[in-house]
Amino acid sequence: MTRSEDVRALLDEHGRTFAAEAGITLRDKPSPLFRLLVLSLLASTRISADIAVATSRELSRAGWRTPQRMLDTTWQQRVDALGRGGYRRYDESTATRLEGLCRRLLEEYHGDLRALRPGDDGDLTALREGVTGFTGIGPTGADIFCREVQAVWPQVAPFFDARSLAGAEASGLPTDPARLARLAPDGRVAELAAALTRVA
Repeated sequence: MTRSEDVRALLDEHGRTFAAEAGITLRDKPSPLFRLLVLSLLASTRISADIAVATSRELSRAGWRTPQRMLDTTWQQRVDALGRGGYRRYDESTATRLEGLCRRLLEEYHGDLRALRPGDDGDLTALREGVTGFTGIGPTGADIFCREVQAVWPQVAPFFDARSLAGAEASGLPTDPARLARLAPDGRVAELAAALTRVA
């Protein structure tokens, strides 16, 4: 198989982003970006990606798709929803962190993460600092956010974190982000990064 065929096979088998699995139709709008941030928070703890995705779906199903809607809930309602998603080990601390995340998002960014969108120079420093400024989201969570948001923020692309590059190496693909991105058909760089993360 050629490298292009290898990439297509990878995308066929593993090429769904966490956002897509969580039912988030990612767009450059406040609500889907907020839901991606929440998913990044959920995936930042020592818990499986499947549980983080299922819990993100549960929070959306409850109708908490904006920071204000999340703040309109009680701590116990958030704990219960996290539990329904399977997020039981960290449900109480995460219920508190979700409140803090929403308050900070409203107070500092007026509820709109597009304030963190990088300029055309592709410098991700401010974006990563902004995302990790939310309590509970560390470098891994920032990697997840950047990896997924590149689908709607071209300034972030091509973004492959250490884990996705490890997957590329294991798959015999280039580990240079620009070369790797050129192998992604139809600009599916975010899906390729997700697929390589699963391979790793």
